[in-house]
Amino acid sequence: MDVMPLLLLVAGSAAVAGAARRTAVPAPLLLVAVGLAVSYVPGVPGYTLAPDVVLPLLLPPLLYTSASDSSYLDLRAQLRPVALLSVGYVLFATFVVGWAVYLIVPGMPLTAALVLGAVVAPPDAVAATAVARRVGLPARITTILQGESLLNDATAITAYRVALAAAVGEGATWLGGIGEFLLAAVGGVGIGLVLMAPLHWLRTHLKEPLLQNTLSLLIPFVAYSVAEQVHASGVLAVVVVALYLGHRAWEVDFATRLQEDAVWRMVAFVLESAVFALIGLQLPVVLSGLGAYEGVAAAGYAAVLFLLVVAARFVWVYPAAFLPPLLSARIRQREPKPTWRGAMVTAWAGMRGVVSLAIAFSIPLTVHGGHPFPQRNLILFLTFTTVIGTLVVQGLSLPPLIRLLDFPGRDPQAETLTEANAQAQASRAAEARLDELLSDERNALPPPLADRLRAVLERRRNAVWERLGAVNPVTGESSDDTYRRLSREMISAERDVFVRLRDGRYIDDEMLRTLLRRLDLEEAAAYREAA
Repeated sequence: MDVMPLLLLVAGSAAVAGAARRTAVPAPLLLVAVGLAVSYVPGVPGYTLAPDVVLPLLLPPLLYTSASDSSYLDLRAQLRPVALLSVGYVLFATFVVGWAVYLIVPGMPLTAALVLGAVVAPPDAVAATAVARRVGLPARITTILQGESLLNDATAITAYRVALAAAVGEGATWLGGIGEFLLAAVGGVGIGLVLMAPLHWLRTHLKEPLLQNTLSLLIPFVAYSVAEQVHASGVLAVVVVALYLGHRAWEVDFATRLQEDAVWRMVAFVLESAVFALIGLQLPVVLSGLGAYEGVAAAGYAAVLFLLVVAARFVWVYPAAFLPPLLSARIRQREPKPTWRGAMVTAWAGMRGVVSLAIAFSIPLTVHGGHPFPQRNLILFLTFTTVIGTLVVQGLSLPPLIRLLDFPGRDPQAETLTEANAQAQASRAAEARLDELLSDERNALPPPLADRLRAVLERRRNAVWERLGAVNPVTGESSDDTYRRLSREMISAERDVFVRLRDGRYIDDEMLRTLLRRLDLEEAAAYREAA
């Protein structure tokens, strides 16, 4: 097997995504544009993905890294609005968009149109939540968008499979579809609940960080494949397991957490970059197979579908936001009053992304009997254009829209005060524990070392309070900022000496690596405190 095309794809997409961070252009758009341009370069290999490996390969790691970074407690508090969007809206969009496409596109079977509806139904709120945090959107809206993006994939994939079964000739019925949906939902959650505790036990009892991280890489695929074996939702199984492990990540060794964070950031970065690059690389192939739908007709269908997707979200979001509080006194008591501004942002933050692309790629090439899947290339084309359109129009306009609506901003002073009080409570507990330990003769330390432990604790306690106080009039730094900067400068000086001693053959490379790792851990600790 020739691995060079795969290496070129990963390296090229990573380079383009890295370059996008230095520009105002969102990385997905730049990746699509570069992929499209490269696809016309002579000698560039054709990139195709086997439909039966796309979902199992792409979705589990992307869902796992997103869910493990989410807050289980926040999601539980917003479960009702999250469920309305992740289940109700996705099914609504599937049927509305599918039926409209069936009426608009000549020759498109209803089953194939519903497949397209399910493909473009789930928004990917990763970009939306990143924007929300950057511009200070209220935490409740951010949590709802993030929860929707985690759970709506299961609804969309189940709806897709029901529509796909009918499209390929498996004789699916409405009753069977409802049964499959319930089996997928209940089974996926059940599999996740069964797996989460044993997997967490295994993580906490493996003492070697390399083994723990190997297990971490396997966990999403294990949860997904086990659930899929019993025809349950692998997506929900992965999300349940990831939420539990993320909620209890504090019980894992610090070295494992450091490695896991770096590894999963890299995995998500590589996969997302490669998928968006594949859009551009495969567009020429898709366009060449449109047949009777090419040209102006295809562009017209793409524009109509984009408008349908945007309009359907507004039609669902506003009633879903305002009707439940009107009908239920309990909801009015437990939840804040909805606002038109919050509903506007929630409705507009409906960008489609990697999940829609992964589902579209998984559409089989043929139906039962060996005939080509009806309008498969048109479905792929419309999925690509919908993803690109929502990223361009909604993604670029979301930050100015949030600023225009003038949401009440976050209070950095209050947040810092809360952080300082939490640190003070923790420091008092740590100081009491230190005194208890030092009173035992087995833990006897020379006074300078005991004072050093107390000094580190005192600095950590004072660091947050200093952010509330005065800064250096020359540098604009707090005392703790200056301390961390000088600490990093000292570490850099030590590192230079170690390298020079190695080059002079005074120490060998093995000792150099040991000394540098010790410095790296100290510098990582300083960086985390500064973040």
